[in-house]
Amino acid sequence: MKSLLIKNAHIVTATDQYEADIYVENETIHAIGKDLCASSSAAKAATQVIDAKGAYVFPGGIDAHTHMDLPFMGTSSSDDFESGTLAGLHGGTTTIIDFAIQTQGSSLNAALNQWHEKADGKSVGDYAFHMAVTDFNPKTRAEIKEIVEKKGISSFKVFMAYKGALMVDDRQIVELMEEVKKVGGMVIAHCENGDVVDHLIAENKAAGNTAPKYHVLSRPAVAEAEASGRFMDIAHVGKHPLYIVHMTCAEALDRVRENAKRDQKVFVETCVQYLVLDESVYFQEGFEGSKYVMSPPLRKKKDQDALWAGLKQGLVHTVATDHCPFCMEQKKMGLNDFSKIPNGAPGVEHRMELMFSEGVLKNRISLQKFVDVTSTAPARIFGLFPRKGTIAVGSDADLVIFDPKESHTLSVKSHHMKCDYSAYEGWKITGRVKTTILRGTVAVDQGKALVGKGFGKYLSRAGSGQNVE
Repeated sequence: MKSLLIKNAHIVTATDQYEADIYVENETIHAIGKDLCASSSAAKAATQVIDAKGAYVFPGGIDAHTHMDLPFMGTSSSDDFESGTLAGLHGGTTTIIDFAIQTQGSSLNAALNQWHEKADGKSVGDYAFHMAVTDFNPKTRAEIKEIVEKKGISSFKVFMAYKGALMVDDRQIVELMEEVKKVGGMVIAHCENGDVVDHLIAENKAAGNTAPKYHVLSRPAVAEAEASGRFMDIAHVGKHPLYIVHMTCAEALDRVRENAKRDQKVFVETCVQYLVLDESVYFQEGFEGSKYVMSPPLRKKKDQDALWAGLKQGLVHTVATDHCPFCMEQKKMGLNDFSKIPNGAPGVEHRMELMFSEGVLKNRISLQKFVDVTSTAPARIFGLFPRKGTIAVGSDADLVIFDPKESHTLSVKSHHMKCDYSAYEGWKITGRVKTTILRGTVAVDQGKALVGKGFGKYLSRAGSGQNVE
């Protein structure tokens, strides 16, 4: 039997922090306590011992929004499930939730089978799926129950933008919500007014505006706020649980705040880039701004302040990455037309360290809130808790040993993501992942990967969002 003892751990969960040892047998946490060697013969005889003195021990990070090996705009994201989840492990993320995206005219099951082919036997970290619905019709409706009850997927995404490829209309959203509610699931949404965005894109292109900065100028905050409010209103009519992905701006967050007055529970996700980067990057000379073309785009500094406040106030519940990298040669597809720049940027490896350095150390969020938004809340919302997202007896031994004092510089030269640039090139941060443990196995230690292709497991999930306070 494989066993692991972590001694002198400063354990941090979403609710507590304390000093203790952690004893792991096989894949799960078997005991937590002071000086376990003295009270447990099993712990004393552990086959592997790690001394975590001077470090924090966090539950493994959960990134609830990634796009590995995603076909998009005539190309595919540069990280597949092997390289992307391995990069995540280097940065303390042990679990991702990716998106199986239905092709319009095809079935949900066909999309799910396609994504299992991409991930099964390849993923290094653990993984689950959301289902993205782009064509809700009677055949799709008939698949929902099986997708939830037999395939272990309880969250269904809709796009309110990307007309002609991904976007659904309001009636499809209503009907999907009704069907998903019957089986204990939840609808989640990319909120931008697709018609407004398409009009502004066409207007800019007609005026000869082709540079990357016109991406942000074609996707204003008001388009996101309007769609966010509409999505919440649609859900309120049927009393449906809902989750908004990658919220970026104060205007959309104000809609969430208003909806709280009618006692509507809205789960909100932001992404680390929206907390630390701003729209000034789009206005660089030449084509540099293309590195940051993502949708919704980066916003103003005031929006960063609003999102940090939203985290502290409990209006924003999770921090993900929307990891969807494209190399510069791929970005150049839009060299003469900003609307053809593939949308997305790398980030899965840096989320935990950035949130600690920029959030905890700058007193924007507490240490417990850091654990909550990067691990515990996504586990609770998406039916993975308490198997994932906490440090407790019986939970998977997904653990991050973290040095809170070590400073280092983020760079394409040292990251493990398969992308030829870093969105955070030259950023100096404090706090570093030293060891990442996945299901009781040391997966990454001191920057060296000790597990490989196929080590990750698929996670079947219970209902999403139904019983989360």
